[in-house]
Amino acid sequence: MKFVSIIIGSKSDYQVMKECKNTLEKFGVPYEIIISSAHRSPQRTKIYISEAEAKGAQIFIAAAGMAAHLAGALAGTTTKPVIGVPMASGELRGEDALLSTVMMPAGMPVATVAIGKAGAINSAYLAIQIMALDDNELHIKLQEDRISKAKKVELDSSEIEVIL
Repeated sequence: MKFVSIIIGSKSDYQVMKECKNTLEKFGVPYEIIISSAHRSPQRTKIYISEAEAKGAQIFIAAAGMAAHLAGALAGTTTKPVIGVPMASGELRGEDALLSTVMMPAGMPVATVAIGKAGAINSAYLAIQIMALDDNELHIKLQEDRISKAKKVELDSSEIEVIL
């Protein structure tokens, strides 16, 4: 079975990353979620990646704050797409995590999304878009979601708009 693997660096990241899992659930995309750290449990992380790939993981989403090396550790271990979600933590409120997630060496890509909740949601959308490349049903769901979002903008506007 094809699925998305979500790895979060610590339990404190779950409050934000549950938005990712909720988005995947909305589209009916199977996922796993675990806590594993590139620094505190590197062996667990490496073993999990190998096991997840063997079970059918198509995309890895890694969420971590501060040094945020988790996405980079995944990218160095798998050739599957890795999406990094920087978490707002520490003195720099996620800017350090953003930079360490996005600044990967050539040949070790990590798709990096926004810090925090928007990033959690967008990581799920990006994973869904990748999976929809060869899943027409998922592609249709994405198109319907876009139409729904456009209609919501029009509805919101109709409630306040003044046009001369």
